[in-house]
Parts: sequence; C-alpha cells; structure tokens
Amino acid sequence: MTNQELQTLKNKYDIIGNDPALNRALEIAVTVAPTDISVLVTGESGVGKENIPRIIHFNSPRRRGKYFAINCGAIPEGTVDSELFGHEKGSFTGAAEMRKGYFEEANEGTLFLDEIGELPLATQAKLLRVLQSGEFIRVGSSKVLKTDVRVIAATNVDLKHLVSKGKFRADLYYRLNAVSITMPALRERPGDINLLFRKFASDFAAKYGMSKVVLTEDASILLRKQRWPGNIRQLKNVAETVTALESSKMTPGAERCIVDVGALSRYLPVEEPNLLPATVQAQENFDASEREAIIRTLLQLKQDVDYLKEVIAKAGLGRSGAPAIAPPAPQDEVPEWQPAPPQDYDEDPEEQSYEDVEEKEPESISISKVTMDLIMKALEKHNGNRNRAAKELGISERTLYRRLEKMKEK
Repeated sequence: MTNQELQTLKNKYDIIGNDPALNRALEIAVTVAPTDISVLVTGESGVGKENIPRIIHFNSPRRRGKYFAINCGAIPEGTVDSELFGHEKGSFTGAAEMRKGYFEEANEGTLFLDEIGELPLATQAKLLRVLQSGEFIRVGSSKVLKTDVRVIAATNVDLKHLVSKGKFRADLYYRLNAVSITMPALRERPGDINLLFRKFASDFAAKYGMSKVVLTEDASILLRKQRWPGNIRQLKNVAETVTALESSKMTPGAERCIVDVGALSRYLPVEEPNLLPATVQAQENFDASEREAIIRTLLQLKQDVDYLKEVIAKAGLGRSGAPAIAPPAPQDEVPEWQPAPPQDYDEDPEEQSYEDVEEKEPESISISKVTMDLIMKALEKHNGNRNRAAKELGISERTLYRRLEKMKEK
C-alpha cells in the first residue's frame, strides 16, 4: 500500500499512529481481505484489535453481508452454544421459541469472535466443525444446517500456552491461525502516544464544550514514559479525565488549557514494577477442580484446628487460671517438664525423648484421662488397628502399645 492509501484507511476507521508495526498489521488485513482465509488477531487488551476484523470485512466480497462482533468471554458458559448456533423451542428452560444463532444470522457475512480462548472445550469442537464443513446443529435439534461464514478470531492470551495446558484444542488453534496479525502494545509505539492523546483531548473538548488540553514538553515526555498496561483504552480514559477536570478551571471562551508535568502527574496511574501488562501470556486462572481442591484443603485445616482446640479444652489448658503455655524458666534452671538428655541413641532421638517424658514426668489425672479417651476412640475408629490409630494420633505404634500397657496396669 502507498502512504496515501494507508492514511486514507486510517482516516476511514479512525486509527491514529504511524508506527511500523501498526502499519504492517493494517497492510496484512487489507491483503487477506479478498480471501476467505482464517485470521487470528493477537495483542494485549486495549490495543484496538477490533479494528482489524472490520477492515477485513468491509474490504472483502462479504461486505454486503452481516458483520457480528461477539465477545466470547462475556457469554455465560451455559448459553454460549445457543448464542452461536441457535436453539429449538423448548430445548431448555426459557426457550419459549426457536432462535437463530450468530452463525445462521451471519450467513454470507463475517463473524468476529473476540476472546476466543474463553470458549469451553465442547463449544470449540462445534466451532471446528463449522470451520471445516460449514455444518452446525441448533441446541435441541438433530437437523444439520449449513452456513457460509468467515470467522476472524482474536485473543489477548497465548493460545499456544492454553493448548499445552489442555484448555484449547490444538486442531482449532491451527485452523484459526492460518494468518496471524499482531497489534502492537502502546508502550511499543511511543511515537504515537502524543498523537493519540491530542486526538482524544480534542474529541472530548468538542464533546463537553471545554477548552482543548495542550501538554507542555515535559508533560509530553512524561506521557511517553508511562508503561500503559491498559494501552489505548487507558490513555483515552486519562485524556477524558484531564479534559474534564483541568479545562473546567479555565475562564469561559478560552481556546486552550495548558497542562504541565505537575498537573498531568495527578491523573497518571501509579507505576508498579510488578504490574504486568494486560495479558501478554495466558493467565493462570484456577479451574473449577483446582478451586474445589483448595476449598477442601482449607476446610480440612479448619477441622484440624477445631479438633486441637477441643483437645486443649478437655485437658483444661488455655483457660483462665491455667495458662496454655508454661512460663519461661530461669536461665540457670531446667524446667521440670523438660526431659533429660537421652543417653541411648540406638533409637530415634525424637521418639526416645517423647517416651522419657512419659516415664519420668508424672501426668496430671485430667491429661492422662483425655489421652486414654483419645487412644480408645482412635482404636475404635480403626477397628483395633494399632498402626492406623497411632498414625492418626501422631505417635509411634510402640508408644501407643506402651500407653495401652500402662492402662492395663492401672
């Protein structure tokens, strides 16, 4: 494309910028428009991916057909098949009449499927069938229907990563990715940032009847240094806020509102070094099974804490007048509850010290009774299996045996 043709295209679709990566994306879109080849548009959220499918559709032989832009991430999982392929009357609760889906409505036109990575795997299989043969079935029907639709998909996540995680079909990925068009992030085209800001500021000044915001040189430099994780969408929001708040301070009839670096900095987002861009790689979201596993673990931990509280309460510890933790002993004295250093290391030191406490430290009646009750309950729970009971109590089987022997002696 010549520079004049490229600029005409940008003016038609309200695209601002002269970055080479942006120009390349637009040139590819115009080149593939006359064909029916599948196109996958990639780029972070807010970079303007929605312009590419519009350019392709309105420069293709399908421009007289319908064009639908669908955000797959905004459709509930339970209704996505109905939205895309339609449904028959009575096929599910609330289906009061037959309804055509987007694939049927867009026959001989174009469908733009944004956030394609959000589609459930079952729907991905049906989408693959439409792409391969043009065939689909309405929800609640067994009749195969045909459609002639060009599909353009977009994503702000790494579909290859989703394929490796089993969350996106590899065959569908390769089918969609016949031609890939990447829209650059705003921070990758710093020369366009001030152009975009001036355009947005001018538009909002006209919309609100306010003075046009003009940045000083220092303010323009500060604007270009921002990371803009929200890309063009975020820059547009900043331009609107600055116009609305700074221009309101001007006297009526003033043509320009000069904004310096100090004033601009009040409206810019706080830069956080750990803040990631708005999704370059696939986000590691927990699926339903992972969330359930986490919840089960948390519930188990709560039960364990409640169990320990119950044991402490039965033992009479932690109440007023009976401190749960023994007071610290003088530095030169050895607390009476501390076991003597083990002399024989033929056995496990931890287990031996535990048994020394049992043999040398007199137990209170309440603690002994609670211990016996716990042992008996554990044995009863495991049908007398000492090994399993000991594991549940957190002691060795030999210690459990010694406890039982002491109980017999009493």
